Amino acid sequence: MNDKKLIGIDLGGTTIKLGILTEDGDIQQRWSLKTNILDDGTHIIPDIIESINEHLRLYQMKPAQFIGIGMGTPGSVDREKGTVVGAYNLSWKTTQYVKRDIEHGTKIPVAIDNDANAAALGERWKGAGDNESDVTFITLGTGVGGGIIADNHLLHGIAGSAGEIGHMTIDPNGFVCTCGKRGCLETVASATGVVRLARYMAEEYAGGSKLKKILDDGDEVSSKIVFDLAKSGDPFANMVVNKVCYYLGLATANIGNILNPKYIVIGGGVSAAGDFLLRNVNRYFLENAFPNVRKTTKLRLATLGNTAGVIGAASLALQFK
Repeated sequence: MNDKKLIGIDLGGTTIKLGILTEDGDIQQRWSLKTNILDDGTHIIPDIIESINEHLRLYQMKPAQFIGIGMGTPGSVDREKGTVVGAYNLSWKTTQYVKRDIEHGTKIPVAIDNDANAAALGERWKGAGDNESDVTFITLGTGVGGGIIADNHLLHGIAGSAGEIGHMTIDPNGFVCTCGKRGCLETVASATGVVRLARYMAEEYAGGSKLKKILDDGDEVSSKIVFDLAKSGDPFANMVVNKVCYYLGLATANIGNILNPKYIVIGGGVSAAGDFLLRNVNRYFLENAFPNVRKTTKLRLATLGNTAGVIGAASLALQFK
């Protein structure tokens, strides 16, 4: 049978996204379920197994019709053993035998990797990466993650920490990061980092500004509000956005200078600011990039949105062909 399918799983702290895809990466069915992190996350894997088996019954499909299952997960992943440890947002404090348990429960081979890597593979394969051999992906969400594809290989590093773009130092005297060091990109370019930077800069800003008033009044503020106000011409919001884009431009230039990928793709919630974000980041990228990199590496916005993780995860299962 030459039309076997793939299953992709994007495991998140609140939602598990699943899909059945063709070998070419086209989604045919997709669904999601709530991530039940109660009881130390012991329900998560059984819920995934039950959901897959239920959908196979629904679509009248058998395990033999699948090449494999690919899964992107938070935490530290041992790809060979198929285990995950330290995924604290899932309440997984101890080693989880993900590959073993899902294979046993579904009778389909399983491959797993880090969730940011899976999203990078998805954007590279079916999104803004145009299936090029050299693509770097940055995701700007609650934190800042990343994945690096070089010469058609996803880079993992000696201990799985390749692509930790969020922990690139862009200001040695900057904010303390959750990782314990100072000035990580994540502290100023994640959704929470943008707000943190706005609060910090508001202390010294004296002019008129709607954003400044919102912060001073103690009202709710988000990175979306900051970018929307900047787009509408708010002077202080524009100062904040300019600073965020300077840091992102510096980070992308450093990535370009080291890796010289065809594309650096920017995704995640903050990237919803669209061309306004890209244009401003690109200005600082061009200022800081090596001349040949400036000519050959391009910045792009991600195009797949919430499906990147499922598509990229499914591609992991192609190793079973």
